[in-house]
Amino acid sequence: MSQTISETTGQLHVSAEVPGLLERIEEITPLLMSQAAQNEKLGHLTEAAAQALHAAGVFRLGIPRDLGGYEASPRQVIEVIEKLAYADASTGWAVMALQMITGTTAAYQGAEATAELFADGGYHLMAGQGTRLGTAKKVDGGYLLTGSWSFASGLPHASHIHTAALVQETGEPLIFTFPKEQAQIVDNWDVMGLRATGSIDYSTEDLFVPEAYTYNVATKDCVHGGAIYRMGLANMSGINHAGWALGVGRRMLDEMKVLAQKKSGAPGASVDTDQFAAEFAKAEATLRSARAFVMDVWADNEAALDRGELLSDEQETLTRLALNNATWSAHEVCMTVYKWAATAALREGDLQRFFRDMHAGTQHMTSGPVVLQACGRMLAGLAKDSEWVFFSLVQKQR
Repeated sequence: MSQTISETTGQLHVSAEVPGLLERIEEITPLLMSQAAQNEKLGHLTEAAAQALHAAGVFRLGIPRDLGGYEASPRQVIEVIEKLAYADASTGWAVMALQMITGTTAAYQGAEATAELFADGGYHLMAGQGTRLGTAKKVDGGYLLTGSWSFASGLPHASHIHTAALVQETGEPLIFTFPKEQAQIVDNWDVMGLRATGSIDYSTEDLFVPEAYTYNVATKDCVHGGAIYRMGLANMSGINHAGWALGVGRRMLDEMKVLAQKKSGAPGASVDTDQFAAEFAKAEATLRSARAFVMDVWADNEAALDRGELLSDEQETLTRLALNNATWSAHEVCMTVYKWAATAALREGDLQRFFRDMHAGTQHMTSGPVVLQACGRMLAGLAKDSEWVFFSLVQKQR
């Protein structure tokens, strides 16, 4: 049974800005593709790529419209991230993290802080993570924040950090926002895939953060914006990661299609075998099925949000399952392409980079085996007294 939101801010907003944004992304896609190799060398996006993304308005995607953002609907967000990930997987990953964190910060944190960070229709980009909890000590006017955190995707392009910690006095988990220069930044991003995301580490010790720059990590109550923010951080993350996986899978299939046509007709070409044709068809069906599942789940979720409801336990479960399925379906496509691309995928270039980025993307906690197992327990009716807290099942509090 769905829970109705009290004092709902109205129907789900479907942004009239997104069709134009998609067109602008299409226009800058050749530039984003051309910057991909240099992004990897730098460990973050080039200045040319970052400027093009800002100019296109990409980072306004998740900002509430009353603060000058687009406040796109879930399926609109999926389409945008899908398109960016198609251009370059690392670019899509960095953008999804930056725009989601920036938008949710604008929606959830205190009005005083939001007025400063989103003044006059502008915005500050925020990056960080909330899965490893630091500690916070309550003091007059705010908190003293201590901890070390990893995987702050997009941090080189952000001005502020978003991070999570437990309040020592109460045990409450909060999100904290503070200027990047107040943290100790550790430039240690040396990885196999997603090299250009700049997902570096950072730490603080007894850093004072005013109370207005905090909010509860599990909140579904927004200070700004409408129905989409009533889902909370975990579901917002799920939207973005699903779009990313679908975009990467589509790009790899399209690359294989071009390669197959180049190889066809050569002596002993494996792409001229019936086995290749069958496996390529299966990969196409796998990806299209995963996308259809994602969009079906989010169509149902959007209808609930539009009615002023919170997502039901089943909707929460299907949301996580659709993301998990999208990620591993894209990985299956990736492996099919790698198999039939043969030595073309070994050499430096787009196929190799997407292959590595896809494998890095599967390691995110949102698509891990524990989430899949929990989805199965919920759908089988074996977790009746449980509820989702981020990507874990916990006993419901009575």
